[in-house]
Amino acid sequence: MPGEQRNAPRTRREVLAAAARALIEQGPNVSLDAVAKEAGVSKGGLLHHFRSKQALIVGLIEEWFDHYDATVESLLEPEDTPGRWTRAHIRATFVPDDLWSHPSVVTALLGVPELQQRLDVAATRWRQQTDSDGLHPQRADLISRALDGVTLADLLWRGQETAEEREHTRDLLLKLTEQAGPLV
Repeated sequence: MPGEQRNAPRTRREVLAAAARALIEQGPNVSLDAVAKEAGVSKGGLLHHFRSKQALIVGLIEEWFDHYDATVESLLEPEDTPGRWTRAHIRATFVPDDLWSHPSVVTALLGVPELQQRLDVAATRWRQQTDSDGLHPQRADLISRALDGVTLADLLWRGQETAEEREHTRDLLLKLTEQAGPLV
């Protein structure tokens, strides 16, 4: 629109959304020019928000972690009951997210050294939430490892599981949170 001023946070989000679409369409070797075109900004405008392709990918990683954390918080039960954080993480893990299970996006993410550092920080935060959740450590550990397996399966065997199978796995994990004691 004529006279409409750019909003930096909105433009940044639009660039990240465009980068995700471009990664899916063109693969991990997508150019910054293609991302800028997809976002409807100049390459200079893109570089104003992200100084390099690696910075753009790091931005996508941060955006995903922020989105996941917000999803977990939105799924928290209002009452303070044992397992509420764990149940929120289980439910969030099973929310469909085609972007982050797309092979082109995963390939691009794996090429960024900061991914492991950012993942370690996020995983530590998530683990603290579930470890202090009132469930026995055996229960919390088994569920956390199962969720890691679900995430990996989404990446490696995308679309191989039916919706019913996914719901069944989710429901089994949720069932494990109904008791707080040790498993064995």
